Amino acid sequence: MKTGFIGLGNAGGNLAGSLLRNGFDLTVLDLDRTRVDGFVERGASGAETPEEIARECELVITCLPSPEASALVLEGRNGVLAALSKGQIWAEMSTTSESEVLRLGKLVEALGAHPVDCPVSGGCHRAATGNISIFAGCERTVFERMMPVLSAMGRRILHTGRLGSASILKVVTNYLATANLVSLCEALATSKRAGMDLNTAYEAIRISSGNSFVHETESQVILNGSRNINFTMDLVVKDLSLFQEAADRAGVPLELSPLLLKIFREGERKYGSREWSPNIVRRLEEAIGTSIIADGFPSEIVDREPEAEGREIVVRRKRNNPDFDFALE
Repeated sequence: MKTGFIGLGNAGGNLAGSLLRNGFDLTVLDLDRTRVDGFVERGASGAETPEEIARECELVITCLPSPEASALVLEGRNGVLAALSKGQIWAEMSTTSESEVLRLGKLVEALGAHPVDCPVSGGCHRAATGNISIFAGCERTVFERMMPVLSAMGRRILHTGRLGSASILKVVTNYLATANLVSLCEALATSKRAGMDLNTAYEAIRISSGNSFVHETESQVILNGSRNINFTMDLVVKDLSLFQEAADRAGVPLELSPLLLKIFREGERKYGSREWSPNIVRRLEEAIGTSIIADGFPSEIVDREPEAEGREIVVRRKRNNPDFDFALE
């Protein structure tokens, strides 16, 4: 399947890299021409406009920083919709709102093409190795057409149902990751002030009921001091806002979500929108007058799991032991 990829940022560049590494006929586009040139040097083709990609490629993927950017790429001058035609696929891998992907999806369907929302989860380090998880909301027949592409970019692929369903679940999981990040910052700060060795505290959390994916990744770069996970505070605010909008539309009276938004908006104001998101811990470091740093932790997270072809995760409708059946796939 000839594939076009628009948006070569931290996530998109890694996802497109997996396609190129796995032998796909790939055409790329980004506002930063040096990123495009880097892909061209490795064997991809470069495009000048989204319209050009839609004219030449069976599948058009967008992976962009905001819903507004996706709308511009599709609807703007020389946009994707200017050349998209019957039978083609538009796959939105950006984190966006259900309402926006449904709106754009209708425009795609009006041309006889097929929309898919397929955001990713697991961090840029897993995107780099093709081991990230991918949600896909679309018709089942379209999902099956997309599967060879999705399995080259991700390790675990979940068909979430109708168009828009993947975008809802993406902001749900990002909300949970943010809540976990803030609680870990508080746990590590409290451990420090209570006189605990932070290496020991890290291991105590890791081997206990307090463990999580976020702890095993983001806690390490917090304790190293780099705080680098290739994800910034403005993106956290965007994702939390999308989650809050989904809850508001559904009439769910949330209590924790508004507090998290307040915390990260304050972080943006104090440290800058492009500050790494784990540096939200600085609020606590400043409050207690000490750094939350320990020796022996890496400055960035690297996925050491061997790359393997992705597979579909089948939703289980029956659990053998609902009290203890929590193992990761």
